[in-house]
Amino acid sequence: MLRCSLYLVILGIICAGIVLSQNVVVLKIDGAINPASSAFIERGIESSAEKNAECLIIQLNTPGGLLTSTRIIVSAILESKIPIVVYVAPGGAHAGSAGVFITMAAHIAAMAPGTNIGAAHPVEMEGKMDSVMGEKVTNDAAAFIRTIAEKRNRNLKWAEDAVRKSQAITETEALDTNVIDLIAKNVDDLLSQIDGKQIETISGTTTLHTKGARIEQMEMGWAEKLLDILSNPNIALILFQLGTIGLILELYNPGSIFPGIVGVISLVLAFYSMHTLPINYAGLALIIFGIILFLLEIKIISHGMLAIGGAVSTFLGSIMLIRTSSVLEFVEISWSVILASVIISTFFFVVIIGLGVKAQRRKPTTGVEGLTGESGDVIETLKPEGVVRVHGELWNAELLSGTIEKGSRIRVIKINGLKLLVEPSTISKE
Repeated sequence: MLRCSLYLVILGIICAGIVLSQNVVVLKIDGAINPASSAFIERGIESSAEKNAECLIIQLNTPGGLLTSTRIIVSAILESKIPIVVYVAPGGAHAGSAGVFITMAAHIAAMAPGTNIGAAHPVEMEGKMDSVMGEKVTNDAAAFIRTIAEKRNRNLKWAEDAVRKSQAITETEALDTNVIDLIAKNVDDLLSQIDGKQIETISGTTTLHTKGARIEQMEMGWAEKLLDILSNPNIALILFQLGTIGLILELYNPGSIFPGIVGVISLVLAFYSMHTLPINYAGLALIIFGIILFLLEIKIISHGMLAIGGAVSTFLGSIMLIRTSSVLEFVEISWSVILASVIISTFFFVVIIGLGVKAQRRKPTTGVEGLTGESGDVIETLKPEGVVRVHGELWNAELLSGTIEKGSRIRVIKINGLKLLVEPSTISKE
């Protein structure tokens, strides 16, 4: 009897140890859905599976993002071997547009008090989308969300309305309409509520043991953080403008090196950033055309018309630079960044470069070149050669014709080696 009791105690200790040894991985997405977000979530799912974590919790707060990246994330969640929990938090957070797809794709969808979910209001950066194309992309997105809703047995009607009508609801409405599974105050509350739930994954049915589990926070790596920064369209525009300014400074001041290095690095990063974004090449062409007009304003007297054209072209190009494939995508350039870039570019090309070019064109006032056209005094009679004083310096001089007496005034016509070619000057000595 004693031996049996001892076995039971040992078994209890072992079971308790197993439960306490369970870990849960938590990663946070706070911002737009982009290639960096999708890479981070994919890595999180793979890492959690390798660690045999009970589940992966994606704490989500996003206005939306790119549908291409969203599809990658949804596919990774649907194919995950471990349960995925999407938790819209903290209070005040929002799962908009792309966030709706991700939340509904989770094995368990949860929200914190004071949050909401729904498609963001359609944002069109280039005016109205073609009606046929708009209907195609909307139908495609609607079919995508229906597939997810059917897979997870969630409210199919609301899911489609979120895509077609941009409907948004609170966490309590989402729970009442079977859009999410539960409301949790925090991660600990969430782990307590999902403990014991049976989840169907591609590997089979598994029971969650999350109550009191160890929480492991997962952070973005430096490469993912860099990609996240570069996936920001505001950063892409700033890098492109900075790169252009740097290269032009280097061209106008050969050998300065630093502006050229900064310019090349900025342009490389800008083009990489644009590679991750839905770029409209018509907008990019307008920005480049604007820069050309600014440069022409420096070379050609247009009374400011070319500068105005360059500013307008740069402004329109910045507005058109991002081209989303769907009104559900949330990718835009801030108006403050657009206006600042146009003002700075105009000031740089018209004022800074303009003054530099005028300085280069100005007649030299020092050195040998500065003597041409200057007046001086005859120190030794020119017959036709002699000595003159110009700028307080004595020079051998040669008169083009005739003779000039000592004390007369001359004007320098040309410099031939170390000899000045002069002519009589009509300007009297002050």
